[in-house]
Amino acid sequence: MIDKELLDILCCPESKADLVLDGEFLVSTDKATRRRYRIEDNIPVMLIDDSEQLDEQTWNEIMLKHGKAAE
Repeated sequence: MIDKELLDILCCPESKADLVLDGEFLVSTDKATRRRYRIEDNIPVMLIDDSEQLDEQTWNEIMLKHGKAAE
């Protein structure tokens, strides 16, 4: 999995927001973009064009699960 030190320095390439690790994905904490980046072979794929934009409900559920307040 992703090392905590690496997670602490990574940010969403689109919004520069923090990320949370959710299974095999990194999810941006930015409500406006709601980007989810996949992790392949323990390497985050941080390309905006390869990311997924989550619907608001799914994003809110992930933020709540990780103790992030949905603003």
